[in-house]
Amino acid sequence: MRIYTITLFLLFSGTLSAQSNYATLNEDYYHTIDRYEIKAGRIRPEIFTAVKPYKRSDIVAFLDSVGQYGVFASRADQFNQDYLRNDSWEWSRSESSSSKKRFLKHFYKKKSDLFYVDMPEFDLHVNPVLYLGIGKDSRNEDMSFINTRGLEVRGMIDQKVGLYTYLTDNQAVLPSYVTDQMRLSDNPVIPHEGFWKDFKDGKGVDFFQARGYITFEATKHINLQFGHDRFFIGNGYRSLIFSDYAPPSMFLKGNVKIWKINYLFMINKMTADVKSNIGGSGQQAGGYPDKFVAFHHLSVNIGKKLNIGVFESVIYSPDDSVSSGKFRFDYLNPIIFYRSIEQQNGSTDNAILGLDFKWNAIKKLSFYGQFVLDEFVLENIKDGNGWWANKFAIQAGAKYIDAFNVSNLDLQGEVNIVRPYTYSHNSQYNNYSSYRQPIAHPLGANFTELVGIVRYQPIPKLNISGKLILTNIGRDSTGVKYNWGSDVLKNNTDRKNGGTSNLNYGNTIGQGFANDILLGTLTASYQFKHNLFIDFNVVLRKSDSELPAYHNNTTVTSLALRWNIARRLYEF
Repeated sequence: MRIYTITLFLLFSGTLSAQSNYATLNEDYYHTIDRYEIKAGRIRPEIFTAVKPYKRSDIVAFLDSVGQYGVFASRADQFNQDYLRNDSWEWSRSESSSSKKRFLKHFYKKKSDLFYVDMPEFDLHVNPVLYLGIGKDSRNEDMSFINTRGLEVRGMIDQKVGLYTYLTDNQAVLPSYVTDQMRLSDNPVIPHEGFWKDFKDGKGVDFFQARGYITFEATKHINLQFGHDRFFIGNGYRSLIFSDYAPPSMFLKGNVKIWKINYLFMINKMTADVKSNIGGSGQQAGGYPDKFVAFHHLSVNIGKKLNIGVFESVIYSPDDSVSSGKFRFDYLNPIIFYRSIEQQNGSTDNAILGLDFKWNAIKKLSFYGQFVLDEFVLENIKDGNGWWANKFAIQAGAKYIDAFNVSNLDLQGEVNIVRPYTYSHNSQYNNYSSYRQPIAHPLGANFTELVGIVRYQPIPKLNISGKLILTNIGRDSTGVKYNWGSDVLKNNTDRKNGGTSNLNYGNTIGQGFANDILLGTLTASYQFKHNLFIDFNVVLRKSDSELPAYHNNTTVTSLALRWNIARRLYEF
């Protein structure tokens, strides 16, 4: 904490300018925004879509800029534009943001806010958070459910310092395939969350979630942010670089957006390992070791159609005995190549680099992708000998907006391929995980995944989406010491086939105990008031494997009332 405070003090200098908060990560919300850049057929400088979340002021400026291309032609698109403007009305000053029906005269004067203050020196937005859902799981006699209550507050002081806080208390009985994963004994964690407790005699979970940050503009083009939250890097359904799958973490972020360039520097304080400190109920028996992730991402718009980004990250820990309890101040340098620092210090830190791209080829059609390089030796790649340390991940995808000239019918296809042992390391302090959950793809490594998504908005307030995800992953057996390379938490120096042969060569994607997963979802979401949704959802998951722990079929049907919160997704 002291490191963050000192660094924040050093960075917080100069003249501050008008400040905006960020729109909370939400798959549906961000697709609604991104589709209009694709529909316009050209890159817009107001937002760099590979770096999420977006500032609210940038979203409004983006809506202003793409409007000239006629992207809001349909009734549904006009509704979406009004919705996005009303959601950030302090920047759009939209006339439609005022509510015709106020509650007790002082509440809901604006459609998007339960209560607000709007003064030159102070801006405040207060909203309740509610998620009440109930469902039937074909493998459980008891009903599954989610019960979330909380509060969301955002604001600005002197139009210079922004603040955000989000607090919820949660109880849930999760889908059976999620609890199956938790009961594999060596990984008792809830996806997306940190510390938790048993609920309903061990059938459910109870957890508290808190996110928050302060943000300010050091200059017109440099934004600084400090807090506890999630991020997402990429244009796809998945991110192989940095995703929002793991729990929120403490961070210090600097972002420079100028001309056709966006540069992100970020340091995250994450949790190295909790296995030895967690019992069956998630109880803590000691302090958790820390790890830090230093991250750079440079994104450049080339012409009107193409965006290319490069990134690097390094994971290190002062709690690692190899580091002798030292914090590496070298990695606080926002404009240096991490790999050179790592080599110069003779460290064993885990450095990863790669690139991403987005090509808005023509109106309504966009291609995107990512390439992640963990480690490789060119000679071994040429030989094709399956050397274990040729570790990389590839993503390729496409989005088709208003497909086949059907308004608000959007299609997306994506392929993700990750070689075995990618993201892993020789200790728990340097693998690509936080709180025993992958920082990138939920499945870790050693898999091939195909994703198909259909989204349709037939009328303004109704959104229908369907997803089909096919995955082939090579699993490790339970009870015997196998490491085929899918679990990023395992030490990659112990590459064993049943505890006998060392797997230096002959490694292939999907090796080990094959697990074929088919996941299909169908969701209908109706927004009958601003950010107040009724969701009907069906999940069909079929998992075939020779390992009993991964061989199961599940159907989950649920109905939920959702207010100022994104849908909870367990799509893996």
